[in-house]
Amino acid sequence: MNVTIYHNPDCGTSRNTLAMIRNAGIEPTVIEYLASPPSRDELAKMIADAGLTVRQAIREKDTPYAELGLDDPNLTDDQLLEAMMKDPILINRPFVITPLGTRLARPSEAVLDILPDTHKGPFTKEDGEKVLDEHGQRLV
Repeated sequence: MNVTIYHNPDCGTSRNTLAMIRNAGIEPTVIEYLASPPSRDELAKMIADAGLTVRQAIREKDTPYAELGLDDPNLTDDQLLEAMMKDPILINRPFVITPLGTRLARPSEAVLDILPDTHKGPFTKEDGEKVLDEHGQRLV
């Protein structure tokens, strides 16, 4: 299965998502989006395919979101996308694309909705939360 993850290795949610993909026996294409951001069209498509609004795909925490005035409800999607392109840290993560769909994997276990049921045993997130049992069955 062809899987792509827009990943930030400094993000625990992103690391957990990548580990769940690998637990399903899949080695995804990993794009560290801060160094190699998607194009504007790719980003807009990912957001739409995930069923989100552009505003829902913006990361507020630990970003210049407030400083840039991006909380202004009068800003258009084009203006928000432009800000995300100028400063990719504003792109929420991780986005995952599979043949079964596209998700912003927040929480990380949202990725399970678009992966095949091929998990190899249990999975526990970095914070100790158990997500899959010993049979690879979803607990949450």
